[in-house]
Amino acid sequence: MADINKFIDEISNMTVIELNELVKALEEKFGVSAAAPVAVAAAPAAGAAAAPAAEEKTEFNIVLKDAGAKKIDVIKAVRGFTGLGLVEAKAAVEKGGVIKENVAKEEAEKIVAELKAAGATAVME
Repeated sequence: MADINKFIDEISNMTVIELNELVKALEEKFGVSAAAPVAVAAAPAAGAAAAPAAEEKTEFNIVLKDAGAKKIDVIKAVRGFTGLGLVEAKAAVEKGGVIKENVAKEEAEKIVAELKAAGATAVME
């Protein structure tokens, strides 16, 4: 182990030019290229970065596009899943837009179905 530590100490005292010469000498001696492992290591990193983008979305926002003709039923539905008071739920329905944020997929589907049953136009985004 002492030899390895001595070698590491010697490398740490080398200049960049000396390190470059060492790498070239090792490549010639063992018939390998220091660039190949770097390229191989970079490829999985690029693939790993693309993988999260392909994952299925798990949280959704519930967006109310239109309250429809049965506005009172929609207000009741909004009150049911948001816990808002009557005045706040009415204001949210009249305003439209995002009614609830970061909802799990199953719950979001249930809420959208409930809003559609009440006569509203709603989507998960």
